[in-house]
Amino acid sequence: MNLQDTFFNWLQMHIVSEARPSDEAAQETLDFFAMILQEDHGVSHVELVDESDPMKIHISYEREGMKSIQSFDREAAEKLLDDINANPIYNNQ
Repeated sequence: MNLQDTFFNWLQMHIVSEARPSDEAAQETLDFFAMILQEDHGVSHVELVDESDPMKIHISYEREGMKSIQSFDREAAEKLLDDINANPIYNNQ
């Protein structure tokens, strides 16, 4: 999985796990993508920054000793949570 896709998957799961803190599957999946970022791509210190931007979500990270920022469309990143919330099967959390 390439770095951009891994960041996007991590971001989606971060959003879901923050909104659904008792959802163990979401936390396990978030941990899985964090492991891929670290082990396959050498990424560390991943965190959201500047959450006030209504159009983008920005992720700060470190790779090979350099700090960088990756940005994603907010609507696309929040779509998984919207889909989960719209499905009655998952609304018992």
